[in-house]
Amino acid sequence: MNKFIVSARKYRPQLFSTVVGQSHITTTLKNAIRNHQLAHAFLFCGPRGVGKTTCARILAKAINCENPAADGEACNQCPSCISFNEGTSLNIHELDAASNNSVDDIRSLVEQVRFAPQPGKYKVYIIDEVHMLSSAAFNAFLKTLEEPPPYAIFILATTEKHKILPTILSRCQVFDFKRITNQDIMDHLEEICLKENITWDKSAIEMIAQKSEGCMRDALSIMDKMASFSDGKISYQDALEHLNILDAVYYFKLMDAIRGQNLADALLIYDEINRKGFEGDLLLDGIAEFIRNLLICKDEKAASLLEVVGEFKEKYISTAQKTEAGFLISALNVLNESEMHYKTARNKRLHVELALIKLAYLDQAIHLMDPAGDKKKGTEFVRPVAYRTIPPLEIREKKSMAIQNPDSMKPDAQSDPEPKQQPRLIIEEPVEKPLTVPAGIPNSPSTSLGTLSKIRQQVLNRKHTDATDRPKPLEPGLLQLTWNQFTGNLRENKHASSQSFEGAVLNIIDEQSFEILTNNILEQRFIEQEKRNLSDLLQQVFNNKNLSFSVSVRENGNQHIHQDKTLSKREQFQQMAEQYPLLKELKDRLKLELDY
Repeated sequence: MNKFIVSARKYRPQLFSTVVGQSHITTTLKNAIRNHQLAHAFLFCGPRGVGKTTCARILAKAINCENPAADGEACNQCPSCISFNEGTSLNIHELDAASNNSVDDIRSLVEQVRFAPQPGKYKVYIIDEVHMLSSAAFNAFLKTLEEPPPYAIFILATTEKHKILPTILSRCQVFDFKRITNQDIMDHLEEICLKENITWDKSAIEMIAQKSEGCMRDALSIMDKMASFSDGKISYQDALEHLNILDAVYYFKLMDAIRGQNLADALLIYDEINRKGFEGDLLLDGIAEFIRNLLICKDEKAASLLEVVGEFKEKYISTAQKTEAGFLISALNVLNESEMHYKTARNKRLHVELALIKLAYLDQAIHLMDPAGDKKKGTEFVRPVAYRTIPPLEIREKKSMAIQNPDSMKPDAQSDPEPKQQPRLIIEEPVEKPLTVPAGIPNSPSTSLGTLSKIRQQVLNRKHTDATDRPKPLEPGLLQLTWNQFTGNLRENKHASSQSFEGAVLNIIDEQSFEILTNNILEQRFIEQEKRNLSDLLQQVFNNKNLSFSVSVRENGNQHIHQDKTLSKREQFQQMAEQYPLLKELKDRLKLELDY
């Protein structure tokens, strides 16, 4: 029984010409060998499985070859090449920096560098995964790397170039390996299948190349696994099963259901996918990639970026032509948000179903939000909200006026006979009934509206019925009446500022402003505390938003007493108790003892 060797090792390139997808690297190295312009240190960096270590070994063999070819390739026939192929060469040393990353390991390597090679011209040191070396090991390696013996050549390989110290980078010739294209991987896989007598489907090979993401080693490992499972035959269905990839047919069915707003079919398709064992995040990621491919197919210039199985390309293009770009972009936003919150969702299935629901009705949401399109386009399926029927304002005003002033509803011979014209509301000064402050004023009891509240309601109705009415000027009678009623309301509620309002004097300055004169600063402050409520009431009564007033102390008031004479604490309390009896009553009820 022959020992099995994986394809990644069995078909590892032995010459520069057999390296796949790195012609820019191999050509440079062959020219350097042919022209005898070899550097003393090389750094090979790039993704995994693209040929870094392979090129390092081929370079080490080629520079020690006794009969090199004209193009710089090794002959594979001389003793040096044979010993290298058999793994017995004493001039090539490989070091795994992932497990030998200490200072002692580098010091041991530096001691070996001092000895010249016995057979051959060069001693080559290949250090793989060099970024794993510690900082101390890097520093110990700097001097030797900068000025090695003429027979020593260092080849460093890494997948993470950014982790290497700049002092190391400056001492090496850097070669950047690129990812291998899907076409190169497909050609190489087909070549190996021919040698191994494996039958294959082109779609399966394409899918393996896409799944490998530019890594030849991964592609060869996947092909070995599938060939072992299917007994030498690689089919498209086997590739879907082994690579855990959802067939693109499901995405096309799902897109048809979403575009047709057929939510039931979309949920049934997801249920079938879920029963096959595919996780929800895999479905969300697959739909996002599918929509991305559709968006790419919208433009012929970007169609070259489409990397799908050949038999689906035409279907992608035809589906993209029937789908709006705005829908695709909005769908990508929905899917991106769903993917970000998938891990934190407690009910994974419901989370995916909510994303499908959003996608199913996304088209209608776009039409509703489109300001440039036809407004009826997205609203023809929207039902109006039922509101409570409210009688017209005209009827309500007539009823209110009939209750307040029955004579005002009688026809006037000299007035305009047109029935649609509304009669002008006249605010009459009440005489018989006492005023009641509206409930909107703070600290007022919740009672029925009095005459003052009726005046307020009439003023509000007047704004809607007659826009030509002007604000009423300040009248001493109505102003004093409103002031007295506001003061009486404060007194009924036992407000501390009621006595300050009783002792104040009103002085009208012009039609829109007046002045409130108080006896002292304390009364002035009490009135200013109620300034906002008083201002709101007066503006409503006089229908004048510009009405204003100021609060000041009279010159002949008690202000001079406080300024000229300094009272003791006892005298201050006695004076406050005389002016505000409630203060003394509060002291007696609470049984307070004042510290005079």
